[in-house]
Amino acid sequence: MKPLLDIRDLTVAFRQDGAESLAVRDVSLSVGEGETVAIVGESGSGKSVTALSTVSLLPESARVKGSVLYKGRELVGADEKTLRNVRGNDISFIFQEPMTSLNPLHTIEKQLAESIELHQGLRGEAVRGRIIELLEKVGIHEPARRLGAYPHQLSGGQRQRVMIAMALANGPDLLIADEPTTALDVTIQAQILELLADLKRQENMSLLFITHDLAVVRRIADRVYVMKGGEIVENGPTAELFANPRHEYTRMLIGAEPKGRPDPVPENAREIVRTEHLRIWFPIQRGLLKRTVGHIKAVNDASLSVCEGETLGIVGESGSGKTTLALAIMRLIRSEGPIVFMGEHIEKWQARDLRPQRARMQIVFQDPYGSLSPRMTVEEIISEGLGVHGVPEGRDPREMVEEIMEEVGLDPASMHRYPHEFSGGQRQRIAIARAMILRPRLVVLDEPTSALDMTVQVQIVNLLRDLQKRHRLAYLFISHDLRVVRALSHKVMVMKRGDVVESGPTQQIFEAPKTAYTRALMAAAFDLRAVEGGGV
Repeated sequence: MKPLLDIRDLTVAFRQDGAESLAVRDVSLSVGEGETVAIVGESGSGKSVTALSTVSLLPESARVKGSVLYKGRELVGADEKTLRNVRGNDISFIFQEPMTSLNPLHTIEKQLAESIELHQGLRGEAVRGRIIELLEKVGIHEPARRLGAYPHQLSGGQRQRVMIAMALANGPDLLIADEPTTALDVTIQAQILELLADLKRQENMSLLFITHDLAVVRRIADRVYVMKGGEIVENGPTAELFANPRHEYTRMLIGAEPKGRPDPVPENAREIVRTEHLRIWFPIQRGLLKRTVGHIKAVNDASLSVCEGETLGIVGESGSGKTTLALAIMRLIRSEGPIVFMGEHIEKWQARDLRPQRARMQIVFQDPYGSLSPRMTVEEIISEGLGVHGVPEGRDPREMVEEIMEEVGLDPASMHRYPHEFSGGQRQRIAIARAMILRPRLVVLDEPTSALDMTVQVQIVNLLRDLQKRHRLAYLFISHDLRVVRALSHKVMVMKRGDVVESGPTQQIFEAPKTAYTRALMAAAFDLRAVEGGGV
């Protein structure tokens, strides 16, 4: 197969404070015409640096050696005019988080028009027609009505479809997709992968797909390159690599999936939290008098019960009401209906009454980097709750921080460091330690593993299991990753557009789902067969 992109002996180093650090070492890979190639590896392995090197999108501090041939043309050291013609026209990118890649101040029409006008010279109605055509192609419903929308007015899946439309605008031969499905729900992820498969066939493109999710790789790729520490440690056809991985690191990645089941709920376990027919509607108010003209029905009728040592997994697509339900249980937003916590009805308690209970209900968020203050040390972050709720009599705050850091697998000697000095998995351990130092009875885990590499996910799941067993914790576990939900949850609640469509023991939900929606979720999460036609 003739290579469209041929990278040879690529080495990338970054200069900082007079020193150089190697990010990529002697990487060689190729992408053939009409081929889908995946680069897989954990965060920091050099995947994205390799991709960005192809068209010189790295910062000025980068020093690049080696060769990047595109259709036989050398791009390393090429002049800006040559690179500008290749970018967008010949090679296009789709990035992981469309909300940060799209300009929040510009409409969808303006952002798509910018690239089309620059590269194709179209103007006026011709541009508008091309934009509508692109949006239709990527599956945006009623595209003409979406032209004036801003990124925040679209769902995560719609934003990613807009990013794909922008990448396709000028008919590229090579599409580089950098973790394009990581932040999406399983059903949306499946839709985006199917869309990329269809577009690749229709447009006769090649695809370089970067990911840490081997389930996605198995589903879409013709060939795979495995990266670790800036180097390629193994490569080969997808089926062959999965059937017979040669390198120890590849075998570790393939085996890195949360396994096992949670420990049984202790006998005679005390009920920690219960809701009955909980409803959360947000009023829509109009006019000078702020009259209520309707409601956003976030949650319609949710009843649940969680005992000590038990985990309730809450699953569903974005916007289904999962996080809203959890926030209402913690009395952080208003709701209607009984909320019983530790045997007491708290639904009508005022802030002063709730304050003593706050220490016993804690939350861990999805993005550990965004939820930790970059200006505070680890010690200050973990001990913050002690400053609010008080230090137990006879205890030293620093000793408590040391104890909880050891318990969650962190070195207490690092307590004076800042969040940016830690990996993603370590930052999530810090967030867990911040919640656990108050010895809560209920912990809400809001997508705590979705931003992490697969091997780190396994570590965090095992940590959460250990903490639950040791302290008889009740968990509300919110996630779109059904593999993690199955490994951690005793019961599962499935939500869709504010409704609880199904709930029950985990085994029952996973093995004998009763509703079409739940079956669709399971199919999207666990159907790892290649897209029809053998790869994308």
